[in-house]
Amino acid sequence: MSHPLIAILRGIDPDEAVAVAQALIDAGIDRIEVPLNSPSPMVSIQRMAEMAGDTAQIGAGTVLTTKDVAQVAEAGGSLIVSPNCDTAVIRETKARGMQSFPGVLTPTECFTALQAGADGLKVFPAFQMGIEGLKAVRAVLPVETQIFMVGGVGPDNFAEWRRAGASGFGLGSWLYKPGDDVAGIATRAAEAVAAWKAIDT
Repeated sequence: MSHPLIAILRGIDPDEAVAVAQALIDAGIDRIEVPLNSPSPMVSIQRMAEMAGDTAQIGAGTVLTTKDVAQVAEAGGSLIVSPNCDTAVIRETKARGMQSFPGVLTPTECFTALQAGADGLKVFPAFQMGIEGLKAVRAVLPVETQIFMVGGVGPDNFAEWRRAGASGFGLGSWLYKPGDDVAGIATRAAEAVAAWKAIDT
């Protein structure tokens, strides 16, 4: 993967999925999740995976059950992101050879997720943990732990979160809202990538 940025396409329609995914990949964001409370999410995931599954990581967000995990796998997805820490979901994800990023907020949830096999942690909502909270949690987690901040993050505060220990970011409504034109999405994606490069060089 080129940069630790995950595009969260909540509400995307299958008819626009491929064009939006291509714009994101062209801009340098090649981790894409379709939340399962979007219209026909498995169709969007399948279309994007068929188009770019060899070069990008396509998957689902708001994954709450092992049945959801199975359906995403069958659609060709390779990434499972959840708003919560469910060890059954994590284990099913890993059993299917997919990447697992469960949602966590407390140290207990962080360690529970890692012990279940999570590839990384999605801190959600990031603004609730805050900068100082992230510093405290980062101090006790294994140094190699991947921590993605989601909720209230954007290019204007990447650097501050990065200094506190963030490994990457999930970008939702800042990057994409239903009905946005592809050109605008591409512009914001490029802005996010440029902001990441500026602090990671």
